Amino acid sequence: MPEALKTARASHRAAAKRATRGDRIARAYEQLRDLIISGRLAPGSRIIESDIAERLGVSRTPVRSALHRLQQEGYITGVGRQKEQRLVIAPLTQEDARELFEIIGAIEGLAARDAAAVAPPQRGALVAQLHQINVKLSEASRPGHPDPLRIFDLDMSFHRRYVEAGAGPRLLALHDAIKPQAERYVRLYTSALVDEIGRSVTEHDAIIEKIDAANADAAQRSVERNWRNAAVRLSKVIASLGERGSW
Repeated sequence: MPEALKTARASHRAAAKRATRGDRIARAYEQLRDLIISGRLAPGSRIIESDIAERLGVSRTPVRSALHRLQQEGYITGVGRQKEQRLVIAPLTQEDARELFEIIGAIEGLAARDAAAVAPPQRGALVAQLHQINVKLSEASRPGHPDPLRIFDLDMSFHRRYVEAGAGPRLLALHDAIKPQAERYVRLYTSALVDEIGRSVTEHDAIIEKIDAANADAAQRSVERNWRNAAVRLSKVIASLGERGSW
């Protein structure tokens, strides 16, 4: 066999091996992140690599890489002294929620600013979709039989719609990386926030109005205000029900 062909095949096998390893890490990361976001791995709970590996049905190597990435993104944190440090699922605290909501408000504000600047036909379709979602959100939160899960889904859909309409690939990547961390809070505390949804609906109406008017500055400010107010509302709920996973 020619030496060049041997080299090519060896290179191909090495690339395939790297791709397979990368796939295992990506799957472990996605599975772990989903477990954290959904609350199936509780805030403050200790992480033991061997237990996680067994739960996911993989070796400890991809789990270790996935945990490192999740720690960089803030889903996992270390507690204790350096040599004795242990990894835990990041707790849910008032201060962390405030910082997260401010960051998301800034990211989504930029997206709303660009959404207000799209061509009139696309903007008109976006406004109609946002209005439809917000009406459903208002209906889902009516006194009597509010549906927290539906409220959560509709609220996420409302924000995601104008983000997708306005954000470029970099901004969208930032949003995808940070928004799920806020979802941890919303999922856990949604039931206690149901009575406040009417205020969110009103703030959403302001966002829709500013996008419809092609007022980029006002659309950005309206989104930022919505997230600041949401942080205040959530902070009051956390103060009442308590933080989760704090040491």
